[in-house]
Amino acid sequence: MNRRRGIGLALSGAFAFVVMGVTGIAQSAPSLNLSPDQHDRPRVTPDAAATKLIPENFRFVEKGVLTVGISVSVPPISVYAMDAKTIVGADPDLAQLVADELGLTLKLVPLAWADWPLAVASGKVDAVLSNVTVTEARKQKFDFSTYRRDVLGFYVEQNSAIKQIREPKDIAGLRVIGDSGTNQEKILLAWDKDNVAHGLKPIHVLYYEDPSVRTLALASGRADAIFSVNAVLAYQVSQGVKIRQVGTVSGGWPHTAEVAVTTRKDGGLAAPITYAINDLIQNGKYRQVLSRWNLESEAITKASTNPPGLPDL
Repeated sequence: MNRRRGIGLALSGAFAFVVMGVTGIAQSAPSLNLSPDQHDRPRVTPDAAATKLIPENFRFVEKGVLTVGISVSVPPISVYAMDAKTIVGADPDLAQLVADELGLTLKLVPLAWADWPLAVASGKVDAVLSNVTVTEARKQKFDFSTYRRDVLGFYVEQNSAIKQIREPKDIAGLRVIGDSGTNQEKILLAWDKDNVAHGLKPIHVLYYEDPSVRTLALASGRADAIFSVNAVLAYQVSQGVKIRQVGTVSGGWPHTAEVAVTTRKDGGLAAPITYAINDLIQNGKYRQVLSRWNLESEAITKASTNPPGLPDL
């Protein structure tokens, strides 16, 4: 996640809890387990090859424990369960699997998202797994092991005639709800500029401070689409909100963006974590996690250590 998307992500998080009464229930929406009982959470046994990659002199915050910082904010990425203390979501699930692969016990440490850099640099945590996007600037200070695509989504009302949105011409003339001051807004404005230059109708970007009004505008026909953080909108679908995905765009468009487990620069933990994630991809547990949280569209096929990141803005 980038700072410019923080406003949209927080807004969409609130939106997920408000819109239920406005939009009704979708017949095919899968339910997610937000109870503290996570018996259906995928688990694995330690992988010898992964554990051997941990440097002999690496000092964990606690011996035998993988201490992971996590921003508990937005379902389905990470959120407190119904007991208000157990952390659940896609990121906690993957953190558990990585700890399993490395033969370690998992300890999650809640962090404010803005505090993750200091937590890693100071050694408060061994790693951060909190929807952090790889950027060239961040790579100067941290190591990264990628685990998910950074994806934005176009969603429409369930019965909308719109079938897909893949490129600028697909939104020509549409009324699209965006998030002010975010990457989403930058992309919409760039696409609109391209459309106008090619003689197509301009788009109308709509902004609503009240999250519930966004969905009401869509349901009532005052807006044609919402463009926001895909994970959050996918969660709304799982909770019965009558919207459907018609397209996704990289969060760093026109560049590819991936989110990654973040560790100390040259600390030695990135290689075993990347290996562990790739093993999870191969054995199917990785896909189980994404499917469990309705995030299949954000899957990667191979984890990488310190891949090209988003350029400095």
